[in-house]
Amino acid sequence: MKEPIKVLILDDHQAIIDGYVFRLSNLADIQIVETLNYAERLEGALEEYKVDVLILDVQVPISMDNMSPYPIMYVIPKLIDQYPDMSILVISMHDQRTMVRSIMEAGANGYILKDDRAAMVELPTIIRLLHNGGFYISQRISKLLKEVPDDKKNALTPRQIEVLSYCAAYPEASTLQISKQMGVAHSTVRNLLSGAYLKLDVPNRTAALAKARQMGLLLQQD
Repeated sequence: MKEPIKVLILDDHQAIIDGYVFRLSNLADIQIVETLNYAERLEGALEEYKVDVLILDVQVPISMDNMSPYPIMYVIPKLIDQYPDMSILVISMHDQRTMVRSIMEAGANGYILKDDRAAMVELPTIIRLLHNGGFYISQRISKLLKEVPDDKKNALTPRQIEVLSYCAAYPEASTLQISKQMGVAHSTVRNLLSGAYLKLDVPNRTAALAKARQMGLLLQQD
């Protein structure tokens, strides 16, 4: 008998998780192996289970003690490298074009808006599609990504956004600590931040994070 598609869900709203469970329960070919409300448990759960499809929201707190958003754009490439056979489906209420494009360029296999009722009804079908190498985005997201892109001169690179995302998640971390977490040279992080400050026309990290949130590159803090 063919193994069921193993699904792990990461979302900080239990009611949302309950809705996914309702859609995916009692299906012979899909099995929810774990549901998480905080991102700190994600890596351990992925090591424990052979996850085929990871469902996650964009804005999930790291832990009860650190309610900063999990740096999803930094983490997705790492997860893809570590689990190349796992598909990643982002389900979120956020529809900022720059952010969505960055998430998709980071390697997500799908992006669904939480108010896309048609997609929610078809969630089992979408999971099967992604597991078989497919790709799915909400129709509104598709239209969004086809709009004229931002001025390339002032657009941050995906790597610059990753560093800012990590700075937002760990606001007290030094550039040296960030470089160790990202596995890159200290000078690389400093250069990426300097380049981001220049493009954003800001003097420091705090101002860069504020402007990046205003532009939709990072999530607003609750």
